[in-house]
Amino acid sequence: MRNWAGTIDFGTARIVRPETVADLRRAVAESERVRATGTCHSFSGVLSPASTVVRLDGLPRAVDVDPHTRTVTVSAGMRYAEVADALHRQGFALANLASLPDITVAGAVATGTHGSGDTLGSLAAAVTGLELVGPDGDLVRLRRDMDRDTFFGSVVSLGALGVIVRVTLEIEPSFEVAQSVRVGVPLEAVPDRFDEVFGAAYSVSVFTTWQGEANLWLKRRTDRPAPEPALGTRADGPLNPVPGTDPAPCTAQLGVPGPWHERLPHIRTGTAPLLGDELQSEYFLPRSAAPAAFAALRGLGGVLAPVLQVGEVRTVRGDDLWLSPAYGQDSVAFHFTWVKDPDRVAPVIAAVEEALVPLGARPHWAKLTAMPAPAILARYPRAADFGELRHKADPVGKFGNDVVDALFPRRDQGA
Repeated sequence: MRNWAGTIDFGTARIVRPETVADLRRAVAESERVRATGTCHSFSGVLSPASTVVRLDGLPRAVDVDPHTRTVTVSAGMRYAEVADALHRQGFALANLASLPDITVAGAVATGTHGSGDTLGSLAAAVTGLELVGPDGDLVRLRRDMDRDTFFGSVVSLGALGVIVRVTLEIEPSFEVAQSVRVGVPLEAVPDRFDEVFGAAYSVSVFTTWQGEANLWLKRRTDRPAPEPALGTRADGPLNPVPGTDPAPCTAQLGVPGPWHERLPHIRTGTAPLLGDELQSEYFLPRSAAPAAFAALRGLGGVLAPVLQVGEVRTVRGDDLWLSPAYGQDSVAFHFTWVKDPDRVAPVIAAVEEALVPLGARPHWAKLTAMPAPAILARYPRAADFGELRHKADPVGKFGNDVVDALFPRRDQGA
C-alpha cells in the first residue's frame, strides 16, 4: 500500500479495514501503534504508518442532518464528494470545499486542508463536534460549545489524539456558483490590487508559473453578484489550472451556474487519476506578507520553472484551531505542484522556504517541507499546549509516527 503519489510505502504495516465502530475500537485497543488513513492524498511524512494502519472507508456511511442547528454529522471516512451530494439532495451545503472533492473528511480536517475565499476558513473551521476512538478503544466525544479547553486543540490533530469516526460540520442552505476564468493577467498586478482580486468572488484562485502572466479563477455565488476585476480577458473556452493540460477533469467554467459542490472544487469528482504524477508543497503566510511573498517568488521564477507544473495562490480566513496553519491570522496560501522528481524538487523547496520562512510561512501539514520540527512549531503559539493535550489523551503515544513524535515527543523520549 502506498500514498496517492506513490512516494510513501506502508511496507509491512498491518492493514485493518473495520466494518463497524465496535471492530475499530477492538483493533485500536489491541494494537501497539496505530495510524488512520483515508484516500492517502498526502505527500508528507504525516501519513507515514505505524505497525497498524486503519482504513476508515469500510465503516458505515452516515450523513445525518440537523436542520435546527444547521449541522450535519458524517462518518469521518467518507469523502467530501459523497457528503456534498447527500447534503445537496436535502437542500443544504457546506460553505467551502477543497480543490479535490475525493478526499476524506477526517484526513482533510486533521491536516488543516482548505479551499479559498476571503470570508472562508479551512475545512476544519466548519467542525463543531468530533467523535474519536482513544488508545484503549474508548469513545471520546468533543463539542465546540462544551469542551473549549480541548476542542480547539483536537480538530487539526495530525491523527495524534485518536482515530476520528464521526465529524459534525456547520451547513447552510444550498446555493449555486458560476465559475469563470480570466487569462493574461499581469502577475505584478495581483499583489498591487490584492484586495480587489481576492474580493472579486466568493472563492478566488490565482494560478501562475511565477513567470509572465497569471490566470484568475473566480467562483461567484449567484445570490451574491460581484463585478469581475478589469484584469486580463475572460477565457472563451474551458481550461485546466496546469498550462497545456486537458480541461476535461475540471469543473464547469464559462460562467455557467451550477450547484455549489460542482463548482467550488477545481476537479470533478471521480476524475482524478488513481496515481498522482506530481508532488506538492504549500505555505500559509500572514495576509499582510502577500506583496513581499509575490516579489520573492517572482524573483525565483527561473529556479522554479524546471520543476514547477503550476503555482496557486489562495486566501484563508483565520481561525482558533491550535495547529491550523491559519491559526490566529487571515492568511494567504502559496501552493506548488511539482514534477514527480524528489531529487530535483528538494533544492527548489529549500529555495522557496529560504524566501518565505522569514515572512512567517507555515507549511501545510500534508505536503512536502524541508523545515525542521522546531522551526515549524515556532510558528504555533499553542504548540506546547497541543503537546500536553497529546500526552493526556495518549500517554503511550499509540497514535504517533516518526513525524508526530519529532514534533511532539512522548514523555519517555524526552523534550
